[in-house]
Amino acid sequence: MPSHAVAELFAEGGLEAVSILDTAEKLSVSRATLYRTVPTKEHLIGILFERSTGELTENARAMVKEVDDPAEQLLGLVRLQVDAAIRMRRYMPVFFGGGDLPPEVLERWHKWSREFEKIWVSVIKDNMDAGILAPADPVITARLLLGSCIWVSRWYRPKEKYSPDEITEIAVNMVRSLQAPKADSRPAKKTAAKKPQN
Repeated sequence: MPSHAVAELFAEGGLEAVSILDTAEKLSVSRATLYRTVPTKEHLIGILFERSTGELTENARAMVKEVDDPAEQLLGLVRLQVDAAIRMRRYMPVFFGGGDLPPEVLERWHKWSREFEKIWVSVIKDNMDAGILAPADPVITARLLLGSCIWVSRWYRPKEKYSPDEITEIAVNMVRSLQAPKADSRPAKKTAAKKPQN
């Protein structure tokens, strides 16, 4: 599958390592065969983009649909995004930085980013409406939380002592600390004792 081969080439040498010839070698096919379906390096980048963003969007939408609790939906989005940031760390910065990407690929990336952000904004708004998160602008809140998760792709290093599971758990706990306790676990309000009447 071309997208897997391109992802491997990115992991090995970044954008410069991605080429039709190297991708053909990874796939064990001739360059002529690959050219029939993927004529340029830019098309290879596009394939990688479509695969990566498609999977992430599909997983996010499925999770939100399956989970009823807005608080858990938000924690689920955090888990998915941190995992994606770690898996896509080699090539995610290429899309955010723009680099030498062709305009049509970059435009698709920006369009996808806006649509994906809407999932986060909707879940965050539900959290605020339910009193789980403090009232604030849901778009800014979404961008701050989503941006924090995406930034993991910049600093995560497999050789460091921090495992993906540990990073994900800390991220989830940070967001959980912003959420109000569920109503059924909150202590009952104390009522003031009535003064005895004389």
